[in-house]
Amino acid sequence: MVADDCTGHPTFQGFALALAVVDALAAERLFSVLSEGGQVQTPLAKTSWSPLFGMVVDRFGVSWMIMVKP
Repeated sequence: MVADDCTGHPTFQGFALALAVVDALAAERLFSVLSEGGQVQTPLAKTSWSPLFGMVVDRFGVSWMIMVKP
């Protein structure tokens, strides 16, 4: 549970939640769901440390990093 103020208008700044999944299908599904109504920061793509990695801010303003375990 996280609370950053009592005004009812939380801001989710300065952190990102990371999800490491076992395959590309799971990463693509999660990325798609989290990006609905949100904003893609880094599209899913191959990196030097992961077969797929991407970053998205969901519709609530929470930042997510999705990656496939190497």
